[in-house]
Amino acid sequence: MRKAMILLTFIFIIGSFPSITSACSCAELSSVEEELERSDAVFSGKVLDIKKKKSLKGYSYKSVLFEVTNTWKGVEQTQILITKGVGDADCGFNFIEENEYLVYANESTMYGAKSLVSIICSRTNKLSSSQNDLVVLGEGEIPSEEVNLSGEQTRNQILIWTSLGLAIFIVILIILNRRKRRKN
Repeated sequence: MRKAMILLTFIFIIGSFPSITSACSCAELSSVEEELERSDAVFSGKVLDIKKKKSLKGYSYKSVLFEVTNTWKGVEQTQILITKGVGDADCGFNFIEENEYLVYANESTMYGAKSLVSIICSRTNKLSSSQNDLVVLGEGEIPSEEVNLSGEQTRNQILIWTSLGLAIFIVILIILNRRKRRKN
């Protein structure tokens, strides 16, 4: 009986100490060629802005605005948005404003609407740490389509509020029209 109690106590003590685990564990990193083939977009650029947003379903996410310097696949614009989660548990790459990155991204509906997403299991990394990738990728191309997405978030908000205001105005007109008909 005593041995059983000691064994149970030992098992309880060992089980009481949590082990450090990660929700995002990645298999061995793909080669540059494999990652280029698998990715929908590959580009280098500087993070201009990171904004926290909410989807129509209430999910929080971050929108990362890049100034694109070179492109190898799927990007023709001078600016592009990458979507990532707000925490570390979602496996999204942790971009930092003003830093330059080599980004491997895929289209996904992970955060609501279809958007480009880059995760920690891809070869996305700071540009200064991506020299081996750049040797394999070559020079890349300069984006051909000049765009300015920095005001896009404001335009979207204006569009939403304008639509909401118009809908309220129409409802008020309908109510007033019905009241007027009832009086006559």
